[in-house]
Amino acid sequence: MMKEVSVMDATNPVPPSKHPKAKVNAQDRTKRRMSVWLMMPSFILLLIFFITPMALTVLFSFTNLSLTGASASALHFIGFQNFVTMFKDPQLARSIWNTIIFVVLSAVIGQCFFGFLIAFMMRGKNTAFRRIVGLIIIAAWVTPEVVVGFCWVSFLGDNGTLNMIAHTLLGAKPVAWLYTFPMTAVVIANIWRGTAFSMMVFQTALDDIPQEVEEAAYMDGATRWQVVTHITIPMVRGTIATNMMLVTLQTLGVFTLIYTMTGGGPGNSTSTLPVFMYKQAFVSYQLGYGTAISLVLLAIGAIASILYMRILKVKL
Repeated sequence: MMKEVSVMDATNPVPPSKHPKAKVNAQDRTKRRMSVWLMMPSFILLLIFFITPMALTVLFSFTNLSLTGASASALHFIGFQNFVTMFKDPQLARSIWNTIIFVVLSAVIGQCFFGFLIAFMMRGKNTAFRRIVGLIIIAAWVTPEVVVGFCWVSFLGDNGTLNMIAHTLLGAKPVAWLYTFPMTAVVIANIWRGTAFSMMVFQTALDDIPQEVEEAAYMDGATRWQVVTHITIPMVRGTIATNMMLVTLQTLGVFTLIYTMTGGGPGNSTSTLPVFMYKQAFVSYQLGYGTAISLVLLAIGAIASILYMRILKVKL
């Protein structure tokens, strides 16, 4: 016989607070609140050390902020005057051009190419060999930029190591490398220092490629060059895009190395945007003008990142 449902059960359903779905929703809300509280320290640090400086940079670029003079004690909003002055300054175009040359030669071509080449050549080698070569290359990367700059000044100086070797072996006269080929000097120095980062990134990506895929291509008659261009490189295309973007952004901000080696000279031949910004902000004491230049540098970095993603068709 079917159990009859009492009038008491029909008229008194399960309270909403004791319903299983209500308990699940309450647990979800508790977890979300707990997640927010656990992430709050990170949000606070991000706000203090990233968002606030960025907001102040944008704000100060529209002011007459200065370290000396009347404007140092009387901050005023001047609109787009800093940007108008900047785009009328012929030094801006020269600095942008120097920055593009420096980034393309030392980061996009130099660090990415040599980093991939070294990682590819070390692939499959024994662990001891990889460790020795890796430590030698990484030693340059962990060395501070100012130390690297002085090392290259002593190597390329008039009485430096390179001229001594050239004179001893070839009888050549000393060459003022930093004066005759300043951009080439800073590009080579930055490649020497930064290649280790690209090497480590590519080494990890190449080690993740299944060997069975390449072995199958060799069995089908593919040459080594065909395997590299049609299998290896396409399989690490995402890593290439990420690495190119990272080294580009890193190289855009290189200041200490260039300023230590050449000071932006001779003349303005190696004055990149960071050097130009430093001179305007801390040599001419025009902080508002310097922050306006920094926004141009930020815009170039954003444009470069978008171009990499579009050209290489990679979604991060």
